[in-house]
Amino acid sequence: MGVTDIADDILRFAEETRDAAAEMLFEPRLRLGVTGLSRAGKTVFITSLIANLRERGRLTQLSAEADGRLQAVTIQPHPDRETPRFDYETHLASLSGANPVWPESTRRISQVRLSLKFQSNKMLSSFTGPGVLHLDIVDYPGEWLLDLALLDLSCADWSAKALAKADKRSEQSAPWQDLITARETDAEFDESVAKPLAAAFTDYLNACRVAGMSGLAPGRLLMPGDLEGSPALTFCPLPPGRDPLHSEFEKRFEAYKRSIVKPFFRDHFATLDRQVVLVDLMTALNDGPAAVADLGGALSEILEAFRPGQNSWLSSILGRKIDRILFAATKADHIHSNEHDRLTAIMISLLRDSVSSASFKGAETDALAIASLRTTSEQITQQNGREVRAVRGKLLDDGREVALDPGGLPDDPASVLAAARGADATASWLDGDNYQVMRFAPPVLKNGEGLPHIRLDRALEFLIGDRLT
Repeated sequence: MGVTDIADDILRFAEETRDAAAEMLFEPRLRLGVTGLSRAGKTVFITSLIANLRERGRLTQLSAEADGRLQAVTIQPHPDRETPRFDYETHLASLSGANPVWPESTRRISQVRLSLKFQSNKMLSSFTGPGVLHLDIVDYPGEWLLDLALLDLSCADWSAKALAKADKRSEQSAPWQDLITARETDAEFDESVAKPLAAAFTDYLNACRVAGMSGLAPGRLLMPGDLEGSPALTFCPLPPGRDPLHSEFEKRFEAYKRSIVKPFFRDHFATLDRQVVLVDLMTALNDGPAAVADLGGALSEILEAFRPGQNSWLSSILGRKIDRILFAATKADHIHSNEHDRLTAIMISLLRDSVSSASFKGAETDALAIASLRTTSEQITQQNGREVRAVRGKLLDDGREVALDPGGLPDDPASVLAAARGADATASWLDGDNYQVMRFAPPVLKNGEGLPHIRLDRALEFLIGDRLT
């Protein structure tokens, strides 16, 4: 560790000590991380969370609101001027306009601060007056968490793992692997060769994401943000060899870990108190056993970030400890409420092996099926003389309003996991059930109507309810 690193660590320790003292003496702060892999709905989750906290008529399961103790919620300027602000106003306008549209997805880190004014229910609270909790919401792509595993790998080890995975995804990886095979291995390093290889590798990762796969790293190649085009993102795995291209890509891989991965975990992730992991389990179930198996592997890698070993790099910088983690299966409005418990059960089963073997050191975990913005209503229809529980909404693709029976989920989540563990690209799914996910458009809201949701208040109760007592 260099002198600069030591100085940075000393300064950071002093700042954290100062902040902790200020929180204890004056107004406490809670930093909530919101992450999830692509399509999980992070932007909509945060927008709906803020909107519903500000207009609290739909938060009946948040005890501070149910008791009438939550008095006001305001958006404050964020003290961290270097991190982009979450663009709540623009996202809310997208969802609540006359012709609502889904907002753009998370592509970089952002944050927003809410100040919650509440009356404590503790002894002597009537003498002290209302308290204030500053809730800092940090939004970041889940793909960035997958990069944690890269820190313990050499470029050669990472290349071997990535190439082995690519061999199983030949449909998506073929163009990139063809470029690798065709290159001249004895040529001097040439940026005009490096760029097409890196671009083809990124195209392969994007193709995997479109196909419903989840365990995709390096995450910044998919979500480059302000670093797009940087040499630190212009590399890819290579077969074994020792030519100039290998040497340069190895340097860039190490620069990626040093300059991109470590600063994110040090400056942002290590400061979190609570965490939400949003999971698009609905789409994975729709895409089949291979997608569910891939999602399970990605979740296991994400969980590694929350349980660093004693000798890991991350464990040495975690000044704060994440003490509550919520795993939320999103888009619960796409199925009838009778199926929600089954969706939650599948989620719990998918996480069980990883959570039970984790050393969370006191962290409390929970799982819920939620919809950050409810796009459907429920109704009972008749089909072929039988009663069918359907969901009604407007389809995103063609604007038609339809009532659909998406099919049922299995009673036993173990059957889903058994199929996923033996998954291949051609496997059948759910024993032929007609389960399918549709893409619904945001609902048109009436004047003065807030954003409807499913169990967002229960999620808030788990995440911040104890800090509003």
